[in-house]
Amino acid sequence: MKKYTAYVSVVLLFVVLSGCGASAKMTQTKSQSERTDVFTEVSDVGARPQGFADMIVKANIKTHAVGYYLGESGKSLHGKPGYPFVLNIDGHALVWKVDGQKDAKPAYDKDGKTSLDPEAGDGMKYVLEKKLRLRPGTHKVFFGLPQDEYHVEAEIALRDGEEAALEFKPVYRYKIQPTRIPTFLEGINKYEIYFNGVKIK
Repeated sequence: MKKYTAYVSVVLLFVVLSGCGASAKMTQTKSQSERTDVFTEVSDVGARPQGFADMIVKANIKTHAVGYYLGESGKSLHGKPGYPFVLNIDGHALVWKVDGQKDAKPAYDKDGKTSLDPEAGDGMKYVLEKKLRLRPGTHKVFFGLPQDEYHVEAEIALRDGEEAALEFKPVYRYKIQPTRIPTFLEGINKYEIYFNGVKIK
């Protein structure tokens, strides 16, 4: 029974590592543009021309500070400037490198109990917000975190003349002990995607 359990554990570990490797390869591929005519990054200055839609893209992540995990590679960007976010729309890719801000939230609530806020504790918060202009219609969107070997994909539809909002909200992994609560210190589990305030994935 012990041998069987060990075998299953090894197989599961291999599947997890293979999945991480595949995600890393996919994110690397998607960070390269196949075309450059899908969107342009714009400011709020000036009127939107006819035949276009604007889309505000928002995403964030909180990571542990530098040196929190003793065995972490020196190449890790967790807690450092230049944390990368990858966005690819219909083959047009951009990599935004964001400098984080120190973020400290109470680890305990007013009653002295462990906070249920997934971002409770000291860490580094990275916030991305960009405004893009593109043609109306259906678009395939890829969002990835090269540093954390994670990506997610979705399809959206834009109407002519609208200003849409596409938001990626982080969901963190659970910390098993002492209580089962999600925390940024365990890393990203997934992103929930909201389009104009409605959850689409």
